[in-house]
Amino acid sequence: MSNDTVYQRGWFRVTREPVTLPNGHATELDIVRHPGASAVVPFLSDAEVLLIRQYRHATGSAILEVPAGKLDPGETPAECAARELEEETGQRAGRIEGLGSIWTSPGFTDEQIHLFAAESLEPVAQQLDTDEVIELVEVPLRRALEWIWSGRLTDAKSALALVKAAERRGLLGAR
Repeated sequence: MSNDTVYQRGWFRVTREPVTLPNGHATELDIVRHPGASAVVPFLSDAEVLLIRQYRHATGSAILEVPAGKLDPGETPAECAARELEEETGQRAGRIEGLGSIWTSPGFTDEQIHLFAAESLEPVAQQLDTDEVIELVEVPLRRALEWIWSGRLTDAKSALALVKAAERRGLLGAR
């Protein structure tokens, strides 16, 4: 058996693949193929971050997030983070620091999101895509963490990026 594309539209592609699991069981799995993405925590100061409130049709509402987007062909994760920061917030980073990467939903997709923190921001022109409805939200990092614990900020990539950025700054104690 071979990998078959069962659906494709633009970059979005679903494949059906034969696999043999570690226990020897053979099956077919449908996998959403994704080019990867980057997400970035923009620091306005040592204590304050810039979030976005973005309308997400799948959730039926606007949700709090960090700027993020998929990698363009040939683009590095850091370049993607810098580009998305500029496009979505109108801020250019003087410095971008890697915070690791995550698998979003490894049960059905190979999407990996690379997490970053951005500092030394300077204003540039915001360049929203036609499908982006975004409001900028300036908030102390400690309050953003409270929003995670209370359930107000529920986007997983954003929550983990904020937690990793806070830990890197010593706000969550030693690992």
